[in-house]
Amino acid sequence: MQRGKIFVVGFGPGDQEHITKRAIDALQQSDHIMGYKTYVELIEHLVTAKTIVSTGMTEEVSRAQEAVKQAEAGNIVSVISSGDAGVYGMAGLVYEVLIEKGWTEKEGITVEVVPGISAINSCASLLGAPVMHDSCTISLSDHLTPWTVIEKRIEAAAMADFVIAFYNPKSGRRTRQIVEAQSILLKYRSPDTPVGLVKSAYRDSQQIVMTTLAEMLDHEIGMLTTVIVGNSSTFFYDNKIITPRGYQRKYTLGDEKQIWKPHQRLKKEAEPWALDQETGEAKEGYEKIEAIKGKQEPTMVPAKRLQEAVNDEQSVSITASKKSSLEMAQMALACITKLPINSDFLVQQEIESIFEFAVSPGVANKMITPKQMMVIAEVVGENGTFEYTPDHRFNVKIPTENPKAIVEKLKETGLYVLPLGDVLNVKACDFCYGEKAESIPYAEEIMDKLVGMKLPKELHVGFNGCGMACYRAVFDDIGIVYRKKKFDLFIGAKPVGRTAHAAQPVAEGVEPDDLISLLTKIVEEYKENAHPNERLFKYFKRVKKIANFHYQDMSCKIKIEEAPCGD
Repeated sequence: MQRGKIFVVGFGPGDQEHITKRAIDALQQSDHIMGYKTYVELIEHLVTAKTIVSTGMTEEVSRAQEAVKQAEAGNIVSVISSGDAGVYGMAGLVYEVLIEKGWTEKEGITVEVVPGISAINSCASLLGAPVMHDSCTISLSDHLTPWTVIEKRIEAAAMADFVIAFYNPKSGRRTRQIVEAQSILLKYRSPDTPVGLVKSAYRDSQQIVMTTLAEMLDHEIGMLTTVIVGNSSTFFYDNKIITPRGYQRKYTLGDEKQIWKPHQRLKKEAEPWALDQETGEAKEGYEKIEAIKGKQEPTMVPAKRLQEAVNDEQSVSITASKKSSLEMAQMALACITKLPINSDFLVQQEIESIFEFAVSPGVANKMITPKQMMVIAEVVGENGTFEYTPDHRFNVKIPTENPKAIVEKLKETGLYVLPLGDVLNVKACDFCYGEKAESIPYAEEIMDKLVGMKLPKELHVGFNGCGMACYRAVFDDIGIVYRKKKFDLFIGAKPVGRTAHAAQPVAEGVEPDDLISLLTKIVEEYKENAHPNERLFKYFKRVKKIANFHYQDMSCKIKIEEAPCGD
């Protein structure tokens, strides 16, 4: 079989002039294109692929998994990212999915990452030259990184005077992060620090705002905005933001003739204070003066000034020795933080593992006991969260390195622990508090055999224990209603939107012994053939047939009458 290949393509800002020839070649070689729907629309006119799969935000894992699946089948696949695929893009995730499957470069499918222009570069070019000096990028999205870690990164970057590019600064639900980032920066930087806000760089909806750190929140900021914050030397000039590289310190910018020629600039006499390029140590003759009474900060001075220093300040001890780059870095940090020079200041940031799951008292039981509630509260603790959902369960998020122990502790109390994400879930009525218990065993069998199955998109199976269907099973992806000792089956509800509709009735009087096998057939067919992020009702509408059941349009398209006044 032909060996498949995955291109992970960064196509830059989105306009054709800023996409590389290699990126276009990769897209045009591909049998399948996969990406976030907004990005797919930007490059759709450039490709001739057999299939183009566009999915929504937060569906990155599904896209990567589908790309690997198609490549393993011998296809050439392009997974696209705006900007550069290796900067908050899909490159790392594709590799992670491959590694999970035991991939090796020698034996496995071929992977090529095609670089593109990242947002920090494209946005900086529109602002002037704000990223001329040391800079960093920080994503303010805390969906994958705990906010406590992001805060520390902002603090460190602010303290070190980096130019900072904030990605994902704000969304409809995430509004506080950019406010807190501004608050941290204002502790270290002037309120007048230049800030550039660039939305949709080099696209039709491009917007550019130049403002200050103090006033940045007075302007519109969203997910498509990149926020570039200058450092202490950044300035405005003629509607441009400029960060000096430092040439004005070494050269006379107005002079046509420089004292030092290009080949002389790195000589010792030109920069006698610099580290030795071979040894990484301070130049010979530069010594350390260390304060012993707290009156003077540690510093480095030429040897010829040592005697003057001793004459002026008798409370210092002088150590004439070469210093390594690490020791000098420690000294520099001590000047900033006031920490002792020999303190252990190198701290490795712990990476928290977040365990997300759902907890339910049972498929047919909606009653949770005080003991179970206490155990949930104990497990969640001060650092976790739990949210009650309309599905009669709690969604729990906990930082932990031992999820197995948590699962065992919850199960000991009789609770069900269920996975979250693109999996199969069962929602059942309470069977009139157990009075109509005849069909409960079938609901529990579905829970035991199918719940947690990984699918292209989260799928809800609704189960009603009588023909009243009061738990609204017909508004789930698959609805099951127990009536006259048999089951009625419904497929493909769309519960929200202008074209919302109930599921299509596809079978009446399904024998109880046939229910699980029929349900399994429907779900496995959907799992095998649906696109990533494709809901069951969309899949049913596209393929027109599932398990011998033919699709019928259940939507009711309402015509909106014009207003009498004609407005």
